[in-house]
Amino acid sequence: MHRDHSTRPAGSIQLLGLAATLILMAGCGSEPPPAPAAAPPPSVIAAPARVEAIEDQSAFVGRVVALDKVELRARVPGFLKRRAFTEGADVEGGDLLFEIEPDQYVAVVQQREADLAKAKADQQNTAAQLKRGFELLKDKNIAQAKVDELQAADSIAKASIEQAKAALDAARLDLSYTRVLAPVAGRVGLAKYTIGNLVSPQSEPLATLISHNPINVQFPLTQREMLDARREYQAIGHDLSRVSIQVRLPDGSLYEHKGTLNFVDVTTDAGTDTVTLRAEVPNPDRFLVDGQYIGVLVQAGEPESAIAIPQSALQVDQQGTFVLVIDAEGKAQIRRVELGAPKGPQIAVKTGLKEGEMVISEGIQKVRPGQAVNATPAAEFKAPDKPVVSPAGETKASGTAKGGEGTAGAQKP
Repeated sequence: MHRDHSTRPAGSIQLLGLAATLILMAGCGSEPPPAPAAAPPPSVIAAPARVEAIEDQSAFVGRVVALDKVELRARVPGFLKRRAFTEGADVEGGDLLFEIEPDQYVAVVQQREADLAKAKADQQNTAAQLKRGFELLKDKNIAQAKVDELQAADSIAKASIEQAKAALDAARLDLSYTRVLAPVAGRVGLAKYTIGNLVSPQSEPLATLISHNPINVQFPLTQREMLDARREYQAIGHDLSRVSIQVRLPDGSLYEHKGTLNFVDVTTDAGTDTVTLRAEVPNPDRFLVDGQYIGVLVQAGEPESAIAIPQSALQVDQQGTFVLVIDAEGKAQIRRVELGAPKGPQIAVKTGLKEGEMVISEGIQKVRPGQAVNATPAAEFKAPDKPVVSPAGETKASGTAKGGEGTAGAQKP
């Protein structure tokens, strides 16, 4: 018997139709999925372009050098009897610092005084004999040769007096060397020897004495920098003696006292092709210490007013230097700029910006030209303090950042 498989029961066909209808009804009643939310504008830190006084400065690395640095040494051998200063204290010129036992030198002085007295007595005797000889010679009672001998003896006696005087002066000088005095005013360092030690001219320095106010700062310039500086200063009618020197301390702050250039070396270092310059800087607070490294800012002429922006705002591409400014619609726009002299973290802008324009200084890497930004003024931004570890071991920030969401993605200002 042949069975037709193409025919199905009527009930199955009705069930399939009902299922399709339900699917269509379910599809018609659902809503399309919501579109993804737009990303918020990137958060940046912005600083206004301000007009400030900008100096034409050049930065170098220098070293502090004391005007007077004296190594105190023993000039005669002997045992140290006394140290008359406190290490690190200020002393005046002529103050007693060390004393070497003077007894043996006092005895030598007394002996030399006795030798001088004897020489004078001997000369008195030879002078008297020579006088009698001249009287006898008048009556032809003495030979001329004998008178000549008496005259020679008197000359020798006179020379002995001078010799004794010189020996006495040398003895007195050695005695004075038992008192080591401060040759200049300054601060005395550590004593290398204690009481009772034997010292001599071959010993190490007893201590070091350094003057501290004013103090010198030395720094090198290459021959090219030196030539450029001379030409630049001559162009504005100045010479190197009118250059102002300012010191940058190791913590980055500027020293309050400015110095003046007082020496340019007459030779060039053959190894580095540099010339050493020296400036004298007031140092009443003793912030500058002999031998330390410092930054040196060389300023020529009077400061000029110019628009200044943070150096962190600068960017460079194939077309040159530019910054991103925020326009009236809150969008970032490119501005090509021509730069002037730097001033610490700031830099002068000759052309390309107007006073008051907001320049993006932090968070630049998150911004594209023409993109809206969420800007926080730099003055309102406060970086979080160092983290504080709670007793439970949890790390918490001890500070907050003003501006809310606007500072969430910003770098430290």
